[in-house]
Amino acid sequence: MNPTAPAASRLLARFLALCAAAMALGGCSAITLLNTLTPTSDLEIRRDIAYGADPRYKLDVYRQRDLPPDAPVVVFFYGGSWDSGEKGNYLFAAEALASRGFVAILPDYRVYPAVTFPGFLDDAAAAVAWTKKNARAHGGNPDKVFLMGHSAGAHIAAMVSLDPQFLAQQGLTPTAVSGFIGLAGPYDFLPLRDETLKKIFAPEATIARTQPINFVSASAPPALLMTGDKDASVSPGNTIRLAAKLKREGRTVTEVHYPDCNHYTIVGLLAAPFRKDEPILDDIERFVRAN
Repeated sequence: MNPTAPAASRLLARFLALCAAAMALGGCSAITLLNTLTPTSDLEIRRDIAYGADPRYKLDVYRQRDLPPDAPVVVFFYGGSWDSGEKGNYLFAAEALASRGFVAILPDYRVYPAVTFPGFLDDAAAAVAWTKKNARAHGGNPDKVFLMGHSAGAHIAAMVSLDPQFLAQQGLTPTAVSGFIGLAGPYDFLPLRDETLKKIFAPEATIARTQPINFVSASAPPALLMTGDKDASVSPGNTIRLAAKLKREGRTVTEVHYPDCNHYTIVGLLAAPFRKDEPILDDIERFVRAN
């Protein structure tokens, strides 16, 4: 957190507490309110573009109407415990990225029980391949594609960025990704204790290959790892350990802790009415511009 920034107002704190409660209960009313408060008059939005044959293989593209050509592209993967989520719920995050001059791409992907690991990673890699092929048609630079995710989406973005097999299946190399941005991501979360997660990531014999931290190598792209110190859902230790391993490999990594953020506020604070209370979007823009 920027130590000179004022603390969030009581109204904001209460609102974000409602967001956290609603998300934790699987509801979308708080997200709906965030999206209702999101300005869209300056946005050009193209929805439900197919990136494959499956019904879930759809993505939305967001950009400013007057965007100059060759803008950086950010592919955002939402969270949802690998068993839920919809791209349409994240208008507020897409608008945040577009407001800084990026082309924002939000794909849907298959979730449990329709697929287990690594099905959603195959989907994510296919969305990245579509992005590389079609970025220029939407004002983006195919040589400046960043992967970003929150929670389970950060795990997906990290795996596609770090384990080269998924991009290779699409005819791409690790250099296809200019950088990885993770918000509150689970990167090193064994052993599994939740029964649903055991089903998603089984079998036990190959469980190590589900962990992003096990794929850090000399080819890892630059990373921005962001976590809230009040996160009770995904331990900030995930961010600490992945950042440390990337540093040991000599990779470029920026690790940012937000002392007053929890698992939900770290993404909720991207919303236009509240983003001034923490420099989360500023930190993302700085990272993208630098890489």
